[in-house]
Amino acid sequence: MTSIKLPAVAKLNLFLHITGRRPDGYHNLQTLFQLLDIGDELTFTLRDDQHLLLDCNDKSLINDNNLVLRAAKLIQQIAANRGISRGCSIYLDKRLPMGGGLGGGSSDAATTLLALNKLWQLNLTAAELTQLGLQLGADVPVFIQGRTAFAEGVGEKLKPIDLPSKIYLIVTPDCHVSTADIFNHPDLVRDSPILTLSTLMHSPWRNDCQPLVEKLQPIVAKTVQWLVEYAPSRMTGTGASVFAEFPDQTSAQYALAQLPADWRGFIALGVNQSPLMAALADTE
Repeated sequence: MTSIKLPAVAKLNLFLHITGRRPDGYHNLQTLFQLLDIGDELTFTLRDDQHLLLDCNDKSLINDNNLVLRAAKLIQQIAANRGISRGCSIYLDKRLPMGGGLGGGSSDAATTLLALNKLWQLNLTAAELTQLGLQLGADVPVFIQGRTAFAEGVGEKLKPIDLPSKIYLIVTPDCHVSTADIFNHPDLVRDSPILTLSTLMHSPWRNDCQPLVEKLQPIVAKTVQWLVEYAPSRMTGTGASVFAEFPDQTSAQYALAQLPADWRGFIALGVNQSPLMAALADTE
């Protein structure tokens, strides 16, 4: 195998409660990650040298801070420690909106770790890859595990959950929300009570970040107000994307057709297992 093409799926936070701030600056949370059947796509091609080269349909993303390159360098160091010297050319087809709370960058990083583990024949376990992923971001582990899941801690304590398949319309207004800015903001709610999973599943779902983001970015509040006309709506992650659950494809398509011209929107299906897992299995 010299080349593989793999998806990097999006996620929604069906609920997000922030239960406290840790001494290291990270936050403890309780959230329900819903994986989707849509996302970015990456192509990995082995090189004869040790270089890691990234190309992308969005040239502004080709820089050393890109999570794809950071993930590749991280696992390349693991390979080097084992006496394995390999390189790779990576092409990122970026489809998900940036700063939308959909986990695009984290998902790209997870796909990169899994792909290079496969291409370079490192045979790292899922647990080892998860620990690597956690160095890159709190959302990376759920994409490595590849399962819709309830998460605690900073997002790394995962309990897989099977949810009924739902149709979602995801709308992203024309603004970028910085996750770091939201989690560092003094007005962020940080004292939600820690609840059992059963209680959370039978309680109204909310996102503790949403009131602050709506205050800082009024366009997000406007998006929620627009989408709620069609179905109950709320924000995912730290925003700016807003989502609603629809009973069928037709009603979701109708709402999407009314979308204001300067907003982005797409329809996706909630899945319990990431399409990435099936794509990796097909390479064996």
